[in-house]
Amino acid sequence: QVELVESGGGSVQAGGSLRLSCAGFGDTYNGVCMGWFRQVPGKEREGVARVDRDGTTYYIMSVKGRFTISKDNAKRILYLQMNSLKPEDTAMYFCAAGGLELCGSWFGSVRKDLGYWGQGTQVAVSS
Repeated sequence: QVELVESGGGSVQAGGSLRLSCAGFGDTYNGVCMGWFRQVPGKEREGVARVDRDGTTYYIMSVKGRFTISKDNAKRILYLQMNSLKPEDTAMYFCAAGGLELCGSWFGSVRKDLGYWGQGTQVAVSS
């Protein structure tokens, strides 16, 4: 059974760090891809980082060099290490996992009807 649960969100000042975790993947842990999205009220959900089954990672340009996506295969936990946080990183962060269709839409028009999603964890960055 798949029930994705995120944790690790919170409030930090600009320049600070947070590490998000996501567990509960079940059989989807070895699926095509998994990763993180974020959403601000009134805006579309956007893909932030993705890791594919082969370990290849992808990031949106605005977080490259600051965020790192990783997996702990023994614990089946997905992480997002977020450093040098900026106020514009403030959002609800969701983890997700899925197959080719979701993975292909990760950094475009997100297919929220596909794959598995967590309930989100809030990140707030103050200036």
